Amino acid sequence: MTLKSTSHAGLVLANLLLLAVALPAGALAQSQSPDGRPSATTRPPAPMRSGMAQPDQVERYITRLHAQLRITPAQQAQWDQFAQIMRDNAKSMYQAFEQRASSFGSMNAVDNMQSYAQIAQQNAEDTQKLATAFQALYGSMSDDQKKNADAVFRARDERRPPSRG
Repeated sequence: MTLKSTSHAGLVLANLLLLAVALPAGALAQSQSPDGRPSATTRPPAPMRSGMAQPDQVERYITRLHAQLRITPAQQAQWDQFAQIMRDNAKSMYQAFEQRASSFGSMNAVDNMQSYAQIAQQNAEDTQKLATAFQALYGSMSDDQKKNADAVFRARDERRPPSRG
């Protein structure tokens, strides 16, 4: 297994976690008026707040992934660090989206774009932390565990909907 594929597995996990804990794809879009124009005073749709994963959902995801990866007692320390970063990332993204939602109605277009850029930057930084922690965990795995992890992440990635572009 190369460093590139190890990092890819971590990045795939980070993106999956973001999908699990962030908002639905359309939640950042503004509502439109009946004539098709964006509504200037409309707040983001409710899924921005209610679609976020709650701590128990994040914990269920972590528990399920722990089982799928067949983490051994000897790997528990690396797993615990990785899982804590997932929790921290979920919490920070939730807070970032809550902050955005609370000021969305008063944002002008420049503020809106800047807010989105800040969230994207935070996501990139969080993803890098997660990838680094996963690399350490992956490095502690047996060859069979690595093959299993590769299959777990590949299967999850194949189920992701195509990106809209």
